[in-house]
Amino acid sequence: MRRPSRHPSEIPTLLITLLVITAMALVSIAAITGMTAGTAFCVSLCAVPALGMIMLGASTMANVQHHQALLRQAYRIPVDGRTGENQVLDELGDMVRECRQALSCEPVDVFIVPGRQVNAYTFGLHTPKVIVLYEPMLKIMNRDELKFVIGHEMGHIVYGHTLLNTLLGGMAGMPSSLGAALLFAFTFRWWARACEYSCDRAGLAACGDLTRGIAALAQLAVGDIDTAAELQQALAVIERQDDSVGENMGELLSDHPMIAKRIKALQEYSR
Repeated sequence: MRRPSRHPSEIPTLLITLLVITAMALVSIAAITGMTAGTAFCVSLCAVPALGMIMLGASTMANVQHHQALLRQAYRIPVDGRTGENQVLDELGDMVRECRQALSCEPVDVFIVPGRQVNAYTFGLHTPKVIVLYEPMLKIMNRDELKFVIGHEMGHIVYGHTLLNTLLGGMAGMPSSLGAALLFAFTFRWWARACEYSCDRAGLAACGDLTRGIAALAQLAVGDIDTAAELQQALAVIERQDDSVGENMGELLSDHPMIAKRIKALQEYSR
């Protein structure tokens, strides 16, 4: 099956972020060494990839440690086939395989971890990358809603976000002025928010049901939703948050868009 297209803002914001990184490196090298702009530019072209490789190595070690910690506290979903040992885990494994097929996603490991939050995340630089689901999601979401979440996380994998997020996020430690660091933080989060819109499209492709995709997003914000009436009430609450100046200002510092905006973007994409 053909995977959905990226959100149109993702690539432009990525290019802007890369330009900001290069400019930060150029200014930092020139300020520290006293080089001319031309010489500093040449050095920065080497420094940025070198720093990226360093961050890649450090992140690889961190990912290995995190994976080992997951194995000690989490349940692993049987992604390769049913085991017959646990019906719930077997059904989740079926969902993972269906999502992989829908998105042409590479092999993944999927874990369930205990906790109170309704959330999921993806990490990893090598195959299989890892998707982590928090246990409360299994209690409040139905099959299609879970497939939306799993598909969303697979979107980060098929679009290459896991690698780019590691490399670009590591650049935040580059020596720079406060103004340059703030500029990078804003542009990086701008790109990260665009990635979330792209992955919501992947989630919709995986679950195939716009209403259930919207319900999954709403439950990330307000918790359990059982009926159509409760969904409408939740959407009304979420819509009011979109009208809040404080919420919109706070979004600038977040790597996730407001849920109301994600729902609107998904509705527009599905038309």
